[in-house]
Amino acid sequence: MSDRNGATGGKNGATGGKPDVAALREDIKQTRAELGETVQALAAKADVKARAREQVELTKQKARAQVHDATGKVREVAAAAVGAASEKVRTATAQAGDKVSLAGDKVKESGALDKVKESGVLEKAQDARVQVQRNPIPFAAVLAAGMALVGIILIVRGRRQ
Repeated sequence: MSDRNGATGGKNGATGGKPDVAALREDIKQTRAELGETVQALAAKADVKARAREQVELTKQKARAQVHDATGKVREVAAAAVGAASEKVRTATAQAGDKVSLAGDKVKESGALDKVKESGVLEKAQDARVQVQRNPIPFAAVLAAGMALVGIILIVRGRRQ
């Protein structure tokens, strides 16, 4: 401070006189404010617990966002798989029905209808065809459950890493 307010020239313009008291007080006030800011900054850097809590919170938010994204992707994949499986079930059901009808026609043409009727095979085949046509859900449900299980496994594996 003596350099600024030394004997060769002070703020008040006096040479060799005492520095201005008001200027000194203002300088002290500014220095205190700067020192207070420095102390606060050092205290914030030294507060390891608070910094660790902030880092943990940021990590939690990132993990939640990743889980949300992964869940959405799994749902999309599962929905697409269920749709594809349902279509395949419908196609397989239609093909099976066609084959059963064709087989029935061949049996009628060959004259072995009486033998088939006696054994009950035709009735069983027709019952199976009707059952598959009425209830294709179990196959689709099993497939959808499998896809959901795969999705859950992917989510759990993602959390571990």
